[in-house]
Amino acid sequence: MTTVLELRGITKRFPGVLANDHIDLTLEEGEIHALLGENGAGKTTLMNILYGLYQPDQGEILVRGKTIDLHSPSDAIASGVGMVHQHFMLVPVFTVTENVMLGDEEVKTGGVLNRKQAAEKIRQISEQYGLQVEPEAYIKDLPVGVQQRVEIIKLLYREADILILDEPTAVLTPQEADELFKIMRSLTERGRSIIFITHKLREVMDVADRITVIRRGKVIGSTRPSEADQSMLAEMMVGRAVQLEVERTPAKAGETVMTVEDLVVLDERHQVAVDGISFDVHASEVLGIAGVQGNGQTELVEALTGLRPPMSGKVTLVGQEITNAKPRQITELGSAHVPEDRQRDGLVLAFPIQDNLVLNTYYQPPFTRGVVMDEAKIHEQADRLIQEFDVRTPSAITTAGALSGGNQQKVIVAREFSRPIRVLIASQPTRGLDVGSIEYIHARLIAKRDEGCAVLVVSSELDEIMGLSDRIAVMYRGKIIEILTAEQATKEKVGLLMAGVKPVES
Repeated sequence: MTTVLELRGITKRFPGVLANDHIDLTLEEGEIHALLGENGAGKTTLMNILYGLYQPDQGEILVRGKTIDLHSPSDAIASGVGMVHQHFMLVPVFTVTENVMLGDEEVKTGGVLNRKQAAEKIRQISEQYGLQVEPEAYIKDLPVGVQQRVEIIKLLYREADILILDEPTAVLTPQEADELFKIMRSLTERGRSIIFITHKLREVMDVADRITVIRRGKVIGSTRPSEADQSMLAEMMVGRAVQLEVERTPAKAGETVMTVEDLVVLDERHQVAVDGISFDVHASEVLGIAGVQGNGQTELVEALTGLRPPMSGKVTLVGQEITNAKPRQITELGSAHVPEDRQRDGLVLAFPIQDNLVLNTYYQPPFTRGVVMDEAKIHEQADRLIQEFDVRTPSAITTAGALSGGNQQKVIVAREFSRPIRVLIASQPTRGLDVGSIEYIHARLIAKRDEGCAVLVVSSELDEIMGLSDRIAVMYRGKIIEILTAEQATKEKVGLLMAGVKPVES
């Protein structure tokens, strides 16, 4: 096979951190090479170097045997290297053609954009690789799976033959993910080569030709799916055996703790995001809300936690109406919240970790004596929680903003899980976490359920929803289109519902 890309001894240091430690990596023509690693292992740094966003302190990059210097993404693209980021770089009000042309415009005489020629080229690429995208469609009208195809077309339009896909299935239904894997195979069959970054072990086993694991900035080893299994890969990533399946006994649902009736919530554009939904959450059960990101889950959680006023409907918690209550009132009734956006809604990044751990209890004993905060008690609790929840930090007085994303999430989980609560609302609770931390947080969620807490989990990760939930409510375009028991739910059925398709019962 022909080696199209080689990284030799790539080393990158940031203040106090060795992000990449003499990393060697090769990519063969027509290969899907999966890159696995814990949160903070150095995968993203390595790919940012390959895409010209960072420059290495040591090492060299070779494309088809030739050493190249990459000082910007345009340098990378000129060398045939393209990247599809986890968060799409598309302009919603532009057409597919306009987005693809952006930065590489075809112009006719007189400086007029040659949209017709670009659209024809897009059609040819679409047909050649089975991408099925209409050039004149507006991005805002396309499902996320099709938007992702547009991102891939942008790279092919620029004739990239080395593609970096960063967490490409994060916002896709299982069916859309399967379609993406077919597209990836179509690309490699036609000579393209792919570096596939993901934390989903099952996907690596399904689609990768080769797998490289990075841990703490170093390459731990490379293998092939035929020579490995998910447990082995997880152990390589974390450095210890990992329990991949959520261990839980059948639920013994108790009293109703939270009730939602005919709730309607608007988004920032004053459009209906939550469209008249109703459900109950019981003590000692996990109700999972499944759905592709952007179907009203964010607005629902904000309404339940006092961050967004509903337009109509009713919410009760332990028998008291909280429809328009403030966050503190809802918290004091026994509600805990792990927010979707940890930096915006979960932390004060400029505050020390110890202060972030008491954001919703600082005014209560034992953290306050009269009107004075008891710094010793706050520090004492922080030291205990940092150890208990494995927050990796030099000290309790380190600012939250200095932590990695995964450790920021652990601070929030530590704060919310460490006080008496009746209902736990966890939105994307393991986003950005490695398999070891996911294992830990899943076990904590089930432990809360078994303590008698009502648990509402909102996640776009179908495996997470299936593994944790006693009942599953599927949201699509602001409505709950079906609620299934764990026994009724299959990945195929839930995946179809997430795409708005009700399976025909046989």
